Amino acid sequence: MRPFSKRQVAEFYRRLAASRPIPQTELEFINPFTLLVAVVLSAQATDVGVNKATPPLFALADTPQKMLALGEEQIIALIRTIGLFRTKARNIIALSRLLVEEHGGVVPRDREALEKLPGVGRKTANVVLNVAFSEPTIAVDTHIFRVGNRTGLAPGKTPLAVEAGLEAVTPAKYKLGAHHWLILHGRHVCKARKPDCPNCVVADLCRYQAKTPPADLPAALIAARAETPAEPAAGSKL
Repeated sequence: MRPFSKRQVAEFYRRLAASRPIPQTELEFINPFTLLVAVVLSAQATDVGVNKATPPLFALADTPQKMLALGEEQIIALIRTIGLFRTKARNIIALSRLLVEEHGGVVPRDREALEKLPGVGRKTANVVLNVAFSEPTIAVDTHIFRVGNRTGLAPGKTPLAVEAGLEAVTPAKYKLGAHHWLILHGRHVCKARKPDCPNCVVADLCRYQAKTPPADLPAALIAARAETPAEPAAGSKL
């Protein structure tokens, strides 16, 4: 797969930024602690599903101290609609206890400290650092892993490899919002089963050969496109 040039990478992000001027998470939260809990709950679950369950939870417990007072069984009752709710409730209690005992009830602005919390891995830590503390981290979930590999922007066999690739190629001016632009693009446009290539703002930059054609294209042209890789336009600087 032909790698992106620096100019192409910059154009790729410029278009994503123009399509979504305000990059932000789709998870609903109140403060860094509720963001942390929401991200923990979002593992193997959708943001929509998490957002349906968390308002009653956060209304009762928006700090580690209140979450501990609420107790595991009450948390289970409130998040029962989310996958793996028992394990997640147990982790929420454990991480709340650790935050109180070791961090004075404050979510740490430190990757290593975050990753020591139960239920928190590198992806979750990166999201919290980015969203709560405006750190230019790029959290690689299934959507970003797919976008990085499918488009050719930052191919890699593991999430860590894709993260390293994105860190290396993403221009500094786009790093703070990169996570949001890429995840939303993967979630709403570059979807797993049927990418919406006809409405993709970076389709001509993307290296994906099996692009989804417009529904009204003749079958012969669809077949021809599938067999012939697209070439950049003559004289293009991208």
